Amino acid sequence: MKIGIIGAMSVEVDALKAQIKDLRTTTVSGIEFFEGVLFGKDVVVARCGIGKVFAAICAQSMILRFGVTHVINTGVGGTLTDRLNILDVAVADGVVQHDMDTSPIGDPVGLISGINKVVLPTSKVLCDAALKAADKLCINAVSGIIASGDQFISSKERKQFIASTFAAICCEMEGAAIGHVCYVNGVECLIVRAISDSATGDAEMEYPEMVARAAAQSQKMIEEIIYNL
Repeated sequence: MKIGIIGAMSVEVDALKAQIKDLRTTTVSGIEFFEGVLFGKDVVVARCGIGKVFAAICAQSMILRFGVTHVINTGVGGTLTDRLNILDVAVADGVVQHDMDTSPIGDPVGLISGINKVVLPTSKVLCDAALKAADKLCINAVSGIIASGDQFISSKERKQFIASTFAAICCEMEGAAIGHVCYVNGVECLIVRAISDSATGDAEMEYPEMVARAAAQSQKMIEEIIYNL
């Protein structure tokens, strides 16, 4: 087993990176990969950058260059349900790209051409491990669909559209791209998001204040998951 851990921002991965033993650093396609041992497991950790393209580049590099067998994507996101409040955690049992839209030619919104799926599944084993970790840490966690797109969603109307169209519980900007790469490569994948803003549409006010605390919440879960895998 070799575990790849991806976060979009430094705040999402720096604390994990600092705990890696036998650290080695490699740069691929402008992304720094930090390889070594974390809680007795072989890992490679990277900050991919914001958005689906950076996320996909990072995930594919981890699989092809570093040979990871499992990919965990940690970070923060916005809730789309009243079951998740600030500092709660969304665990993806499936991912969608909410900005993928070929509906003018008759496709369902979100359909990924070539795969012909809207929702891509994640690893049930890793999802169950994440929910177990949350329970042990007394963190409220909900499993469901996480929606990704190259948009920072701040309007209540857009959040309602994503939630109703895809039955999604959380939105963010990288997870579905990573899930897509893992799906086509047959690699186990987990997407975890700590909630940094509410469902009210006031993300621009809450995000700067809450992102560090939400990232720390996500990190605690990732540490617990890795330790117990």
